[in-house]
Amino acid sequence: MKITPFQALACPLDGAPLHRNGSTWSCASGHSFDIASQGYANLLPVQKKRSRDPGDSKEMVAARRRFLNAGFYQPIAAAVSRAALADLPARATVSCLDAGCGEGYYLRQLAAAGSPGQTLALLGLDISKWAVLSAAKQDQRANWVVGSNANLPVLPGTVDRLLCMFGFPVYAEFARVLKADGLLLQVDAGPDHLRELREIIYPTLKPERTAEVPPPAGFRSLSTETVRYPLTISGAEQIADLLAMTPHLYRASAEGRAKAAALTTIALTVDVRLTRFARDATR
Repeated sequence: MKITPFQALACPLDGAPLHRNGSTWSCASGHSFDIASQGYANLLPVQKKRSRDPGDSKEMVAARRRFLNAGFYQPIAAAVSRAALADLPARATVSCLDAGCGEGYYLRQLAAAGSPGQTLALLGLDISKWAVLSAAKQDQRANWVVGSNANLPVLPGTVDRLLCMFGFPVYAEFARVLKADGLLLQVDAGPDHLRELREIIYPTLKPERTAEVPPPAGFRSLSTETVRYPLTISGAEQIADLLAMTPHLYRASAEGRAKAAALTTIALTVDVRLTRFARDATR
């Protein structure tokens, strides 16, 4: 499979097409954005930041990189890659955006899963500069940008596949950048995901929603797949990495975090939902 950087970027200030000239991206209005020496671009204007250093911290990104590269979530990545590449022609050229890419694990797995004659144009976007920096250091083939799902720096109708992995979906923006026949692949935690860890760190668990959620505006549901398997993690360091890469690190009380820190091994259930949405071209 040939991997190329996705090029159809848009100026985050006025939406005009960006063109690369050496180590900068610029638009016709004169807005210019430098490409860092590590190969990524920051397309998150200061006036659109909600904090000085938004997104995951350097430490959280490092924890996620160690945990994911150890292969614990490889079955999830494999399911997403199969869904993204299913039914594509043998020599297709496909553009794929990972909106909330973290340190790039799922795009790297997708790049490794394609057929020899296919071409993937990849774009990884995250609001955390530390995540994008880590992704760029690990794989130079994709385009990596710091940006926000609320204002994707991507031209309309240019994306074939859009991944949203445990992220923050902004469906209006997703629908805007997807092609008429494009697919959104969304992964969310299922009711039993990491239940054993949650039972340790929280006094009680909130009841799970059982009602079926309707498809978001601008999309229609195609299918939902459950990825579920047992997982045993040994070693305080890997357990700490898992906790650090989830929202539970901040939601749990100090007592709950202390209980997790005392663990040396834990048997877990991985339970996630992979939903395929088609862009509704009639809207």
